[in-house]
Amino acid sequence: MPLKSFYKKGIIEAGCDEAGRGCLAGPVFASAVILPQNFYSPLLNDSKTLKESLRYSLREEIKNSALAWSVAMVENEEIDEINILNASIKAMQLAIKKLKIKPDFLLIDGNRFKPYKNIPHACIIKGDAKFFSVAAASILAKTYRDDFMKQAHLKNPVYNWEKNKGYPTREHRRAILENGITDLHRRSFRLIDPQLNIDFI
Repeated sequence: MPLKSFYKKGIIEAGCDEAGRGCLAGPVFASAVILPQNFYSPLLNDSKTLKESLRYSLREEIKNSALAWSVAMVENEEIDEINILNASIKAMQLAIKKLKIKPDFLLIDGNRFKPYKNIPHACIIKGDAKFFSVAAASILAKTYRDDFMKQAHLKNPVYNWEKNKGYPTREHRRAILENGITDLHRRSFRLIDPQLNIDFI
C-alpha cells in the first residue's frame, strides 16, 4: 500500500518518530519532519524495512526536500530516570521544538504521546509505513542514532555496537556478561539474559 502525503490537506504537518527505544545502550533519538504536501518518493518507507545504504541515501533526499527537519536525543541516564516511554516522548517533543517552522498538526508514530504546546496530534500505529513524513522522521532518527553508536563503538569495540547499534542481541548481552557495563548502558533495562548466565557457567 503506497504511503500517503498528508493526514489533513492544506495545513503544515510534522511527522515524528523515534529510534533506539528497545536498545540496551545509548540515547533514544527522535526526529520531526515537515514535507511539502506534494512530496513523493517511491523508495521511502519505514526505516526498519530498508537496507542501511538506502536509508542514508534517503536521508539526503529528505533533508534536501523537507520544508523543515530536526533531530533530538535523550541520553541513557535520563532514560533510567524517567523511563523509556517518557524519554521517547520527550525526544520527539525536543525535535518538534527545534523545527524552524511551527507545525499546525503532529503525526506521531505509535500509540502514546503527550500534548505539546496545544498543537493537535494524531497517534498512528505503524505510521512510518503509512505516511511519508513519519517515514522520513524514522529515517533521520535511525541514521543519526546509528552514527552515534558507530562512534561509540570506537571506544567500546567489544560490544560490537557498529553492528548491533546497542540492541539486545545475544552477542551484545554476552559482551556485557564478560566485560561489564559502560556509561552508555541503560541500567534500568534487563541487560543480561538469565539463560546466558547458565551458558556462561
